[in-house]
Amino acid sequence: MRSPTDSADSGRAHTGHPAPADSAAPARPAVHAASGKRLGASHPRQEGPADLRLVPPALAAWATAAVMLHAPPGLVAGTVITTLFLAGVLLTLRSRRAGPGQAGPRPVGPERAGPGPGGPGHAGPGHAGPGHVRALSRVSGAAVLLCVAAAAGSAGLHGADLWRGPVPELAREYASVTAEVELTADPRLSRPQAGGSHAVPTTVLIEADVRWVKTARDGAEVATRAPVLMIVDARSARPVTRDDGQERVRSPEGKAPWLGLLPSTRLRVEARLVPATAGGDRFAAVLRVRGGGGPETVGEPSAPQRLAGRLRAGLRAATDGLSADARALLPGLVVGDTSRVTPELEEAFRETDLTHTLAVSGANFTILLALLLGPPGLAQYAERRGLASRLGLSLRTTALLGGALSLAFVVVCRPDPSVLRAAACGSVALLALATGRRRSLIPALATAVLLLVLHDPWLARSFGFLLSVLATGALLTLAPRWSAGLR
Repeated sequence: MRSPTDSADSGRAHTGHPAPADSAAPARPAVHAASGKRLGASHPRQEGPADLRLVPPALAAWATAAVMLHAPPGLVAGTVITTLFLAGVLLTLRSRRAGPGQAGPRPVGPERAGPGPGGPGHAGPGHAGPGHVRALSRVSGAAVLLCVAAAAGSAGLHGADLWRGPVPELAREYASVTAEVELTADPRLSRPQAGGSHAVPTTVLIEADVRWVKTARDGAEVATRAPVLMIVDARSARPVTRDDGQERVRSPEGKAPWLGLLPSTRLRVEARLVPATAGGDRFAAVLRVRGGGGPETVGEPSAPQRLAGRLRAGLRAATDGLSADARALLPGLVVGDTSRVTPELEEAFRETDLTHTLAVSGANFTILLALLLGPPGLAQYAERRGLASRLGLSLRTTALLGGALSLAFVVVCRPDPSVLRAAACGSVALLALATGRRRSLIPALATAVLLLVLHDPWLARSFGFLLSVLATGALLTLAPRWSAGLR
């Protein structure tokens, strides 16, 4: 039962009369205080100030990973230990300042006006005093230092793959070896080049990890893990057969057996190790393979890669009736499959500055999520649309299904920088949908950058990843203001 005092307070709230100065009125939320109106904003989707708390940790991790990839082990270890120690000091100072039994920092809010305890200059219940600001600064500084430590450790471990093990030493000796490698990317053709008075034939470039290596000198097998770039001269390769018994069509150079390999396939190769030169920042060595007899497969690709390969092959088969250029471009625009793009067509796109259209971007992933969730603005409402709503799926089930869709998107389209960034941002937004927290795209982008840089520090040096993040950030910050200005 409500008391007369409650009724009076309620009447004052509905009539718009201000409450007495000595009453403990709660501070208005920041979204209403920032609206510039006495009663705040009534629009349910009004956005408050941009949440930039995750931006400094993400940028610090990005810069640290870019610097520490080729740093000496001592510098990496010193950076990790120093940053962890400083972060611990900042967190310890915060806990000591709070002290046992003392009230924690109060939420940020406007100062209360009026005489007495709520008069000017008095820190009311919603006021953030200097102590609270210092505590937040210490916590933010500790978060940045922890991210720097994590990025330095991850970059140091990835960079160590370039110099540990027998592969770098054998490459300096130009040794002939027998190696077992596991493919980490789709094979691709090199660009035609001219060497002196004759044209250099195109070769097949394959990124892989060496699992074990055996030299012709001593015959001892040594287990290792080193990233290498395979260069295959397969002009005399024999054609291979498909499951239906038909001969696979070869290019004039006879490279189809090598170009048809899928990531995660294991091969045994006879090759010569040479040091990595230009563009070999993330490779411990280069394997020059003698590919006259075709690839010798010792391990089949994983089940997800086989499924993705069938999907990509099905899309190529569906475009066989189109013209040559359309047959080459459509798989590239949809799933990033550029295996049919000829060097002449690629050069034409480069001359017209349209090469970015051949890369899978976040727009492809946005279309998939829109089919599943419907319009993003209605994702958390009962009026939401999309396939999940028609099937009667709950928000958490929809988020789990969206996460599986994100993983399938990365596997089918391959983990390029733009694909990884789009999938990571979408996954963070799906996590917010599953937990019921309000979606915020700038923190989602910062979280995606932080997680991706920690998982693969080489992205910190990728210009494609940089352009992808800058383009997404501009769409989130500049595009709404420009759109409003144009209207």
